[in-house]
Amino acid sequence: MNQITPVFPPNRHALYELHGYSAALRSGDLLFVSGQVGSRADGSPEPDFEAQVRLAFDNLRATLAAAGCGVEDIIDLTTFHTDPEAQFPAVMRVKADVFPAAPYPNWTALGVTWLAGFDFEIKVIARIPS
Repeated sequence: MNQITPVFPPNRHALYELHGYSAALRSGDLLFVSGQVGSRADGSPEPDFEAQVRLAFDNLRATLAAAGCGVEDIIDLTTFHTDPEAQFPAVMRVKADVFPAAPYPNWTALGVTWLAGFDFEIKVIARIPS
């Protein structure tokens, strides 16, 4: 039976402690990453939207690295957007920088009405390399 182990990136605990959740959970060779937002170290949102998206991916990279993976190990990607139609061009610019070539992960993008003061969130499942 696989043991479930919490994973936290260094210096990124303000939101996790405030809301009582793990940054990610490792189960076997899979990593289930909680929604990552464009938060600063104190948990506050980055006000510029494109910078918020870039910071969300930076925060995601830090969580992946804490488990020994990178963006190339992402299998499934889900993004949440408060105004998808207006935000999509910026998201696509950032996404193209993060995933510049195939193979790309699966991707589901959802429009939502609330993200606790943020405008973008990203959640992933990744395979941990052996």
